[in-house]
Amino acid sequence: MSQEKNVGAAHAFWLAGRQVTGEDGFDVTSPWDGRLVARVSVPTDAQVEEAVAAAYAVRDEFAATPAHVRAAALDHVSKRLAERTEEIALLISAENGKPIKWARGEVGRAVSVFRFAAEEARRFNGGEAQRLDTDAGGQGRLALTRRFPKGVVLGIAPFNFPLNLCAHKVAPAIAAGAPIILKPAPATPLSGLILGDLLAETELPAGSWSILPVANDRMPALVQDERLPVISFTGSEKVGYAIMDSVPRKHCTLELGGNGAAVVLGDFASDADLDWAATRIATFSNYQGGQSCISVQRVVVDASVHDRLLPRIVAAVEAQVTGDPADDRTDVGPLVSEDAAKRVETWVDEAVAAGASLLAGGKRDGASYAPTVLTDVPADTTLAREEVFGPVLTVTKVDGEAEAFAAVNSSKYGLQAGVFTHDLQVAFRAHRALEVGGVIIGDVPSYRADQMPYGGAKQSGVGREGVRFAMEDYTYERVLVLTGLAL
Repeated sequence: MSQEKNVGAAHAFWLAGRQVTGEDGFDVTSPWDGRLVARVSVPTDAQVEEAVAAAYAVRDEFAATPAHVRAAALDHVSKRLAERTEEIALLISAENGKPIKWARGEVGRAVSVFRFAAEEARRFNGGEAQRLDTDAGGQGRLALTRRFPKGVVLGIAPFNFPLNLCAHKVAPAIAAGAPIILKPAPATPLSGLILGDLLAETELPAGSWSILPVANDRMPALVQDERLPVISFTGSEKVGYAIMDSVPRKHCTLELGGNGAAVVLGDFASDADLDWAATRIATFSNYQGGQSCISVQRVVVDASVHDRLLPRIVAAVEAQVTGDPADDRTDVGPLVSEDAAKRVETWVDEAVAAGASLLAGGKRDGASYAPTVLTDVPADTTLAREEVFGPVLTVTKVDGEAEAFAAVNSSKYGLQAGVFTHDLQVAFRAHRALEVGGVIIGDVPSYRADQMPYGGAKQSGVGREGVRFAMEDYTYERVLVLTGLAL
């Protein structure tokens, strides 16, 4: 593919498969120390229009692209991500503030997403044959069902997993043969833009993908554009539902907020059990600075093990290493901005003023917020009701399974829940009773395999990610009926 090299100080973006710059730009700075990471060029309105027009024009050609071509491109991106792991991890850490060890893990996940997508591209849409002569009117008829792309996908990605959640937009679209316009988060555009470096090395049709660092206030026009019939959005509940409400005739996949609960039941009672639960809870309430939709925010503990588990949780949280995200020893880095940390501070202070007990943390330093544990948090506080998106967890004591499951379901969110139990019957009851998109047994709600269906219930969104499931969201069934066959 032809490329126009980056000119001047601004980092170029990707328009219909080629690298270009616009007239203006913005600075990407490190949330850890405020240093300038890069200056990113912003597309003009005319360049955005060019990208959309190119994607719309190529949609039929791209849908007809042989599966092996799309799979080879996806395999190539997967391999190149693996080769450049350390470089990309350093970039994620610089723009996002994510500790380097978690950034490396994110690159590894993106490697898998593109590999999974290559595999799905080869086997997706094989067709299903259905005999119609089960009724006299269908004698000699056979229905063949295949899936076809709904059209161009507008993928809107968040800042917290700036590479992998871009991968979850781009890879399934390419695998399904749907052109995609990707908008990375303004705070963290570089990880998404680097995918363009790798896609440009493939033989995908020009126009089948663009990566545009468009400001949030310019998104309504893209959302409304009739040439973009599919929107895949990951972000806040408020923005996601505003998008869906504004385009009721479009297909929207929304992966929104959570208020992740980890339930520890009475049978999970040995010292080894409680040590495991405390370690996992402490780690995954604080990883990514708590900036994950499925981080542990609420811990619901059976009264029979509460007094033994709580001090273990506090000790494990206090053992989390905070500091420079570039340091391999760091577990918890800064939040994405100082404003984000100030919001967390406000919510915790409000809860303490309302009667909550602060057992650990509760202090802010610039964009960093100390790993925090609270108990006795009143149900009407913001911290109890909303997604904190920071390194904060609350612990609540309950009496038995039914009360524990009711506590999980009391939230307006329903993304995932973790249930620490050894009882298989309880596991199946949890699967039936909990109003969430995923139930993780024996672990925290923060576990996600990138090939599994991932999404929420209630106010946590609609639709599912996970490569094959996103491909189904991006496509629709079309039936071909054959007549006059000797079945």
